[in-house]
Amino acid sequence: MKLYKLLFILILVVVTIIPPKMIFAEVGLMIKVDLWENKLTVKEGEKTIKSFSIATGKDDTPTPVGYFTVIEKSKDWGGGFGSRWLGLNVPWGIYGIHGTNKPNLIGRNVSSGCVRMKNKDAEDLYEQIPVGTPVIIEGPIHGLDNHIDVLVVGSKGTLVYLVQQRLRLAGYYNGKVDGVFDNKTQKAIEKYQEDHNLIVTGNGNERLYMKLGLLE
Repeated sequence: MKLYKLLFILILVVVTIIPPKMIFAEVGLMIKVDLWENKLTVKEGEKTIKSFSIATGKDDTPTPVGYFTVIEKSKDWGGGFGSRWLGLNVPWGIYGIHGTNKPNLIGRNVSSGCVRMKNKDAEDLYEQIPVGTPVIIEGPIHGLDNHIDVLVVGSKGTLVYLVQQRLRLAGYYNGKVDGVFDNKTQKAIEKYQEDHNLIVTGNGNERLYMKLGLLE
């Protein structure tokens, strides 16, 4: 049993019927982050402009997977954030692409969820990328060890986000799809579990993920 390595297309398809290639053709520049390879690529349409080696999240603090947008840019945060910051609109926390004061760790899974770059690379990216640029982060929906989390009230992250999406599509959830497991999410899960002959726990677990199509 393993978690699907859900990419942006899987996440996007539940909220839009517009083919991703059409979207990318319209927006021009985009950033693609590959969590398996720890690589960030700047693309313009199908053309690769530049690629950079990066550091990404640890198993217990994973980098979020999905389709996001650069919503802010700033310089000289200093310390572990390095010389440049590009903030992303991840709904369940503060995440971004930034420099680092530990360039020797680039290429490894060591961050608290942000994407780290060498400062010179972050500065290069900063000059190329305007606010509004789409960012696709591809990778496993939680960590690189395929560990299957149990979700409870207070849980946050990509897996919560996907569960909320699936529950909304199934007509069980009408709250915010924001990756934050709240009481509404719990109630929706309880009702879904009851209707689908699952043990009613109100938690996200392996049997629920299978029923929602998030496990193979």
